[in-house]
Amino acid sequence: MRKGFHEPAEKPRRFYKDVSVGEDAAGFAVLLDGRALRTPKGQPFRAPSREIAEQVAEEWAAQGETLELATMHATRLANTALESISQNREAVAGQVAQYAASDLVCYFAEGPEALVSRQVAAWGPVLERAQAEEGLSFVRAAGIVHREQPSETLEKVRALALELDDFALSGLAFGVALFGSAVLGIAVLRGWLGGEAAFELSRVDEAFQEEKWGVDAEAAERADKLRDEARMLERWFRGLDAA
Repeated sequence: MRKGFHEPAEKPRRFYKDVSVGEDAAGFAVLLDGRALRTPKGQPFRAPSREIAEQVAEEWAAQGETLELATMHATRLANTALESISQNREAVAGQVAQYAASDLVCYFAEGPEALVSRQVAAWGPVLERAQAEEGLSFVRAAGIVHREQPSETLEKVRALALELDDFALSGLAFGVALFGSAVLGIAVLRGWLGGEAAFELSRVDEAFQEEKWGVDAEAAERADKLRDEARMLERWFRGLDAA
């Protein structure tokens, strides 16, 4: 019987039993039944540190009878770093700067006062640290009307991104999209914040609304998945620190 048009494709089946990490002159490999993992385009998979290779290996080891590729975030980050970043560094750095141009943590509510106070307490310290340690001066806005950020700040964000190696830039691009904030992505990169802490700062408004109106089960499930991604990202950056 042929599959219906809307029927989803079958998930790939697990084709290996054992997962391990090996090392050679090119870096650290993930081994599936002793055979080195390759990227989707067929490149040899090599990580810059054992910690990153182990993070990827754990994702492969955790799979059941079928591969849940959507849950393998570190694998995806590594594949992006190996296959795409080197050819697109300028574009990726530009995307990071675009997030800085309308950064979530620069847009404070006009009210109620309880929410504004919570935003100031949550976002003020990380903005101040970005200024003190990276020289990133951001304009703070009240309400949703767009405010231009200093061109010098955006250029510094772009330059910061370009200074990173491909694995770190892959992680930063993932983080700024996850948080809706270049500032929070940089904070996790630099170790100012843990991944989960940065995620909670990115959803101050949502948490405030949940306290007032209750938690939607579907939204909570989605938040839990994103929180897991944020934890993964923190481990990713700390694994790169060990390289």
